[in-house]
Amino acid sequence: MTDKKWIQKLSLRKFSSDDIPFMRDLYGSTRESELAMTNFTLEEKKQFIDQQFHAQLTHYTQHYNSDAFFIIELEQQPIGRLFIDYWDNEIRIVDIALMPDYRNMGLGTHYFQQLFDEARQTNRSVTIHVEHNNPAKKLYERLGFDLKTKTNDIYLLMEWRP
Repeated sequence: MTDKKWIQKLSLRKFSSDDIPFMRDLYGSTRESELAMTNFTLEEKKQFIDQQFHAQLTHYTQHYNSDAFFIIELEQQPIGRLFIDYWDNEIRIVDIALMPDYRNMGLGTHYFQQLFDEARQTNRSVTIHVEHNNPAKKLYERLGFDLKTKTNDIYLLMEWRP
């Protein structure tokens, strides 16, 4: 359950190019367990993260409306990101991620609940892609997301309906 004292200290602000170093570190934190299984040197891991992060950010900014790409802050310190794209019939969560120290505290759930409220008011569904083996898939299922489609061998498209 979310601790209200944290929620009151959260804020969203639009991301800017000044946020790139933070977002790269955040992205790297989401790949740590995967990279721990490789024989990459520290420098190779850094290069891999840099390349993958820039490819992802380029894809997101070229294929989605980045007007709703936010940095999640706790007491004005960046702790995560929430990238959203609004379509006629759905709200697409392009990406949500929190730094490791802020995971499993209900902060992400707080933002999902806000998007669910918005979806109810606008009669839209909320969708998100997730990898088959991503632990977040269990959270999405607990929040009421169901499998919409299997995009490919890696990604599932999950959907929440009001």
